[in-house]
Amino acid sequence: MSRILLADDSPHAQRMGERILREEGFEVVSLTDGDAAMLRLADVDPDLILADVFLPGKSGFDLCRYVKGEPRFKHVRVVLTAGLLEPFDEEEAKRAGCDAILKKPFEASKLVTTIDPLVKEAQLARGLFADIIASAPAAPVVEPPKPPEPPAPEIDPERVRAAITLALDAALPAMIQEITERVLIALGH
Repeated sequence: MSRILLADDSPHAQRMGERILREEGFEVVSLTDGDAAMLRLADVDPDLILADVFLPGKSGFDLCRYVKGEPRFKHVRVVLTAGLLEPFDEEEAKRAGCDAILKKPFEASKLVTTIDPLVKEAQLARGLFADIIASAPAAPVVEPPKPPEPPAPEIDPERVRAAITLALDAALPAMIQEITERVLIALGH
């Protein structure tokens, strides 16, 4: 059974894509962002990737360029997708090395006629390039960049003392009132 990695942050597109592909007998692994797709590539080992170009994290273009540049994914075919009204740069898609482009919402017959020959090519390429794929070093896990730590604020002892003084001045009348009431209750008055 062929495996397809479906990377799309739209729940509707995921449901539609999964339903169509599973009805056609494909195993589908769905992810909602490009960073997760990059991290899962090796263990999913898909024949085909169906990726939205506007994924959060790594874009569909980034994912395509990465797959096409890694010898161990030489067999993988990539189909980039975008909504009908989304601006889509087909020249950039071609430069990234994508094998096909599809518009969403997915039309079942168009999706199947686009991916069927690509899946067959991928399976053939998997056999032809088996030696290259097996001897290729494991692709490094691409971690999403971590945001820089904000610098620790400098602590000015005088500002801290002033803030405490202001807080005590504001709280003092209420504290005096509460202590007075408790003392009077304790004394039985």
